[in-house]
Amino acid sequence: MKVLVAPDGFTGTLTASEAARSMADGWLAARPGDEVDLCPLSDGGPGFLDALEAASPASRRLPVTTTGPLGEPVTAPVLLLDGPTTTAAVESALACGTALLPPGPAVERDALAASTAGVGPLLAAALAGLGVSGTGRVLVGLGGSATTDGGAGALAALAGVDDARLTRGGGALRGVRAEDLPWLPALRAAWAGVDLVAATDVDVPLLGAHGAARGFGPQKGASPADADLLEEALTAWRDAVEGAEPAARGLAGTAGAGAAGGLGLGLLVLGGRREAGALAVAEALGLQRRAAAADLVLTGEGCLDWQSLRGKVVARAAEVGRRAGVPVVVVAGQVRLGPAQVAGAGLALARAVVERPEELAASLASAGPALAARTAQVAQRWPQRA
Repeated sequence: MKVLVAPDGFTGTLTASEAARSMADGWLAARPGDEVDLCPLSDGGPGFLDALEAASPASRRLPVTTTGPLGEPVTAPVLLLDGPTTTAAVESALACGTALLPPGPAVERDALAASTAGVGPLLAAALAGLGVSGTGRVLVGLGGSATTDGGAGALAALAGVDDARLTRGGGALRGVRAEDLPWLPALRAAWAGVDLVAATDVDVPLLGAHGAARGFGPQKGASPADADLLEEALTAWRDAVEGAEPAARGLAGTAGAGAAGGLGLGLLVLGGRREAGALAVAEALGLQRRAAAADLVLTGEGCLDWQSLRGKVVARAAEVGRRAGVPVVVVAGQVRLGPAQVAGAGLALARAVVERPEELAASLASAGPALAARTAQVAQRWPQRA
């Protein structure tokens, strides 16, 4: 039996490559005669460049000095992909991701102050990487962000605008108006010849219950009051952007505008188009072809919940499996979907590494072995032929 092992990373514990290796080890410990094909994935968040680089080994990384979500200096790469079309790839989480925040629980994070300003220099470097023609593709992975600023920081930094209302996080946006953004039309025009792709981890709009602030703010440390404030601030930002650039009208309500705390909207305002990050990576790695050659697709992520079904790796794996006629099994850190939701998502089985609260601490302390052990249990019970 051949098993395609294609997980995302397990946030805060395992990279996608580490998760894939742990799952493969667990499967083979239970069924040493099976064959595994390791294919670590990304949905546009952490590991995005690693996955693309695996598909294009001749690519080059260009280091860029920039800032993290709270203004601390960081160095992050732009990946120049080898291929017939000039493509520069950016992983936004390397400049605005939660992994760059000081360690500690989410409730201790400053969700109001986290900014995407550090993404601006990465976008500028990507544009420069296209060469003197300024044409080609810039592929920006969105996911794993600590920010909820609608992309205001990134756009301001890209335009060279020093305005604290735009670069100091979503909490500062409430007073912004259209007349504060006279530079926006020229910035959009500067990107007119570029195929700018927002490779998003989720398909949500900017505002609303599933939007950047109310849907994702809590996991970034936003209290209910903070989420309300950020919703108000993002509404002001949307109105300002639409007033300054007529071509931006209605973009906030489109799929992916709320990705990475609204950075998706910022890229759409530049004239970008949205593509599911998991799809971009899957196509680069030939996931559909590899699934068709397998008897089972084994995927995973840190938490299987409603977000998983809105464009993340698990949803893409389920679609690939459906097209290939191959069952898809998920082993996740936690499972917060019921059996009907799991089946409705096209998944044959979902198992959690942590099934009881008292298991959490031990699992986090030894994430790889815990994932391998749960995967081995799945393997033991799976039929010899799918």
